[in-house]
Amino acid sequence: MPFEAGSKWSFSSSGSPPDERAASIRDLHERGILHLEPLPNVVSRVEITKYALPGVKILAGTLSGLVQIGDAKDPGAQDDLFLGVNLTGKSTVRQPRREVVLDSGQAALFSCLDDGFAAYRPTPVSFLGLRVSHKAVAPLGVKLDNGRMRAIPPDMGSLRLLTTYLRFICSWEAEDASELPATMAAHVADLVALIAGADRGAPAAEICGVRAARLQAAKSDICRNLSDCGLSVAAVAARQGVTPRYIHKLFESEGATFSEYVLDRRLSAAHRLLTNRRLADRSIASVAFDSGFADLSYFNRTFRRRYAATPTDVRSGGELR
Repeated sequence: MPFEAGSKWSFSSSGSPPDERAASIRDLHERGILHLEPLPNVVSRVEITKYALPGVKILAGTLSGLVQIGDAKDPGAQDDLFLGVNLTGKSTVRQPRREVVLDSGQAALFSCLDDGFAAYRPTPVSFLGLRVSHKAVAPLGVKLDNGRMRAIPPDMGSLRLLTTYLRFICSWEAEDASELPATMAAHVADLVALIAGADRGAPAAEICGVRAARLQAAKSDICRNLSDCGLSVAAVAARQGVTPRYIHKLFESEGATFSEYVLDRRLSAAHRLLTNRRLADRSIASVAFDSGFADLSYFNRTFRRRYAATPTDVRSGGELR
């Protein structure tokens, strides 16, 4: 089943009657999507979404009571690198001469070549899976390494960056910009190459995929901590394990500043609260504070500049939600 770059497709086994579930799961292989086989004496569950980027396929979701099979004879398998990340739960990934047990946060990197692989998930596993074209990583010095599987520890910085970036891609809407799929695919290839030990002349921090993933991680950190009136670049940098100057440089690469991004997100958060009629009893000051503004007059001034209306005006004309 072909996928266009930037497209996504989802499947859930929960809609299938119990006596038809195994057949619907096996049908995924017939449709060229994913080869899964139910394990005996356990309940099988599939909740997956597949994302397509140029040269990169991403699979995200939850599997349980199943074995996932990667056949070296499948189309493209000989030319792809595979990376499986266990977000939660335990998986056992097997090749004829190697077995890796993955706990939460761990990953396995391998290629099919002549061996293929089988990933056993008898109990629920939340995961991210990648197929990356070897053509995308070969220029970065990555070789298929005769198909040998490698376990990737959860504390590897590049793995954490890749996981964060993949979560961003999975939440991204394709209509945002047509050129983004190719850019994101290149970033993913950079990060996979770094995990695989690519031989590159530039320091890791200067690799495009690393910069993009670190910028997205910083943005996610900011959004998680918007209500903290004391949110600072130093605090974000400390949590991300980089310097404040590096955070500033990441935002400068987008033609913005750290402070501008924080203000933009806070104003957007305040606008969402003010247009939610279920929160109409909350005071403007409360909305401002919960959005991270410690100074009410500054909030009113910047809000009016952004929306050409006062917070009270926006609330009175807010759409029902």
